[in-house]
Amino acid sequence: MLKIAKLKMNYQENPVGVTEVPQFGWILESNKRSVMQASYELQIAADEEFERLLFNSGKITSDESAHVFANGLQIKSSEKYFVRVKASDADGESSEWSETGYFVTALLTSEEWKAEFISAETKENAGESKGTYVRSSFGVKGKVKAAYAFTTALGLYKFYINGQKVGTDELTPGWTSYLKHLTYQTYDITTLLKEGENGVGAMLGAGWYKGKMGFVGNRNNYGDQTAFLGQICITYEDGTTDTIVTNSSWKGCNAPVLFSEIYDGEIYDAREEIEGWAEAGFAAEGFWDVETVSFNKEVLEAQSFSKVTEVEPVAAKRIFKTPQGDTVIDFGQNMTGWIHVKVKGKAGDRVELNCFEVLDAAGNVYLDNLRGAKETLTYICKDDQEAEYHPNFTFMGFQFAKIAAYPGEPKIEDFTAYAVHSDMEQTGTFTCSNPDINQLQHNILWGLKGNFVDVPTDCPQRNERLGWTGDAQIFCRTASYLMNTYHFFAKWLKDVAADQTPEGGVPHVVPDILSGKTDGDWLLEQGSHSAAAWADVAVINPWTMYLTYGDKKILEDQYSSMKAWIGFMEKHAKDYIWNYKLQFGDWVALDAQEGSYFGATPNDLTCTAYFAYSTGLFVKIARILGNSEDEKQYSDLYEKIVDKFQRTFFDSEGNMTAQTQTAHIVALYFNLVPEAYREKTVEGLLRLLDKENGHLVTGFVGTPYFCHALSQNGHTKEAYELLLKDDFPSWLYQVKMGATTVWEHWDGMKPDGTMWSPDMNSFNHYAYGAIGEWLYRVVAGIEADEEKSGYKFTTIYPRIGGGLDYVKANYSSVYGDITSQWNVSGDEVTMKVRIPHNTQAKICLDQAKEVLDGDGLEFVAENGFMSASAGSGCYSIRFRK
Repeated sequence: MLKIAKLKMNYQENPVGVTEVPQFGWILESNKRSVMQASYELQIAADEEFERLLFNSGKITSDESAHVFANGLQIKSSEKYFVRVKASDADGESSEWSETGYFVTALLTSEEWKAEFISAETKENAGESKGTYVRSSFGVKGKVKAAYAFTTALGLYKFYINGQKVGTDELTPGWTSYLKHLTYQTYDITTLLKEGENGVGAMLGAGWYKGKMGFVGNRNNYGDQTAFLGQICITYEDGTTDTIVTNSSWKGCNAPVLFSEIYDGEIYDAREEIEGWAEAGFAAEGFWDVETVSFNKEVLEAQSFSKVTEVEPVAAKRIFKTPQGDTVIDFGQNMTGWIHVKVKGKAGDRVELNCFEVLDAAGNVYLDNLRGAKETLTYICKDDQEAEYHPNFTFMGFQFAKIAAYPGEPKIEDFTAYAVHSDMEQTGTFTCSNPDINQLQHNILWGLKGNFVDVPTDCPQRNERLGWTGDAQIFCRTASYLMNTYHFFAKWLKDVAADQTPEGGVPHVVPDILSGKTDGDWLLEQGSHSAAAWADVAVINPWTMYLTYGDKKILEDQYSSMKAWIGFMEKHAKDYIWNYKLQFGDWVALDAQEGSYFGATPNDLTCTAYFAYSTGLFVKIARILGNSEDEKQYSDLYEKIVDKFQRTFFDSEGNMTAQTQTAHIVALYFNLVPEAYREKTVEGLLRLLDKENGHLVTGFVGTPYFCHALSQNGHTKEAYELLLKDDFPSWLYQVKMGATTVWEHWDGMKPDGTMWSPDMNSFNHYAYGAIGEWLYRVVAGIEADEEKSGYKFTTIYPRIGGGLDYVKANYSSVYGDITSQWNVSGDEVTMKVRIPHNTQAKICLDQAKEVLDGDGLEFVAENGFMSASAGSGCYSIRFRK
């Protein structure tokens, strides 16, 4: 039986807030194997009964079920459109219509904005971080058919209708390069309205917009007044419409949030709450006239997905006393978010929680690695009734919280932490017979959760939390196995492009909060943009999105940004050797000189390697998009860079001039080694690995590719051995030390419990979690294909090893679930594979000598493995190795 299991638009279900017709995709289910779609029919209507059809594709002969467009459909602002699809397979079997999906449009043009940004602050409040209310009321004149609100803020906001918070989003509108790119949110408020008078309002906080941010703690980086923008569009049953907007008629007042900052936490005085402030009939006594704030609405862009939200609760595990006598809550998991506190005291009683990551060697509260960040939650009771509170406009990175003040005896049930991050569907799971690797996988996943808070941050606890481009580039492929990152990265990449220099240079952090604001910082005064491996995010991340989703649109959207970055490197290269101002190189590699953050691999080598790698990817992208002139031009550039790299960084005997692990790794993984010297380069890497007793000494550049460089060159055994090391330095050392997330430094905490350093020592820093990519691509063997991207064709080639008895991984692709499972018993291996319908795969049996049961597949011998072509379906295969 053929069935449409899921209907998606822009890789999500039922998007609200789109400004162009989305692309459509669906997942097929069938009880047969080798199912390929032969045709589909897509319908879009103005009503759920599909009586008012707006688009009917008719029967389209096509096997495409992931990137389908409704060409010619004209859409309007603030409308809901209903969608359904059916399909047939190559055997002539047809599905029923899918369940009906929908999409809701936002405002399609900037000219449709009639609202004004309004503020309860004045410029005299520029140095403050208090919360404010803005509010108004409006009439509803009849029965409402549909009503949508379009809202955003300069700062952070929470939106209310008739006293009820609208939506589940937090920390909206997030962090963008505000003056060039600001997102707004779309909410369906139909059920929140009532006939007659309605109350409407927003609470505002400083957030990233005007709060203290960056290394030197500048305030007002984008502006000095918080402001709210809101527009409500109502359609009545009789067809008439009404529009309510923010303007100078609104009123403002101080909110109970006395102070709220991203780094320092929040002070909330419940005694300052104003009952009914966002409800109808409120008198607004004590409120004052708002100011209108000038802002360019052309930079506004609707955001339909990946908004920050409370994702999951984490109960407190214990409350205990430290040796120094502090009362501390342990949540058992390092995370990003906040704590819900229940409290019953009397008016004026305080709750104060100081959040932090780890205990020191003696088991006491350790705050030094927070640097200037306070991470403090303070709540002041208004009466003797039980209350529950969590912060509004901040977030913390923590596992522990010191109870600095609390009325009465704190009980464990009074404290629940919530992980708060961008809302993304989890797409990857990985388990195996080694519990330490399972914990590593857990740590990688929680590192993502902790650092994907609207932008890909580098840490959630200290006074930094910046969108470091290098970390995002390193981790992108791993992240895209674990979660549906399409919208998260697509949004952020727009800021990468927006913040590029006129020459095409890419800032070290995006949004760029550092350029021109690095006074007093010893490192960044040397340069705030265009570091190899960091700036290459402009090319590598869009390419990774293309591999993962098969979507050319993100390549088209980012094409000029990519080209500008390649042009910047070319302009500043000297005879094709690229280097420029501040380079991080193999950042925090263990082969660095004592006291230095910079690894031993020369910057000329790492920079030129990335120059070649990004240029080579850009050649592929130009070819995919049909830009033949660019393909030719940059192919020539790529060949010249590779030639220069080989002549410069290999001597006449084929030895690399830089005898570091990272030099060999990037040369191998980026395919920059002369073929005649490949084996020698591999041997050189093995020798350098052996020199360190099988341990890595790599930093940010070498670590992500180390296991790949080994396994791609016939040394999977050594790659497993590297992965499984559990003493310092290694991934599993952190696991053995009790880590629940990935650390910034290999020895962030030393075996005796002492710390690496207080100034740059995050215990939730996802970069080294990039090993997760190797777990999915090699250990589980789930690999995308460049020619048929988005897993339209998948290679399933798990490498057996590491003493593992079993591995099971699943990746939910745009076509459906891909499962790779293997079990070893003696010399016999059982593989279970699931291939999504409407796709095909190549299944490879590592080290196979004899196929005992091919489950209907015909396997042929290749070099070191056996392989078979497979259509969709589930297979159970046994072979002897």
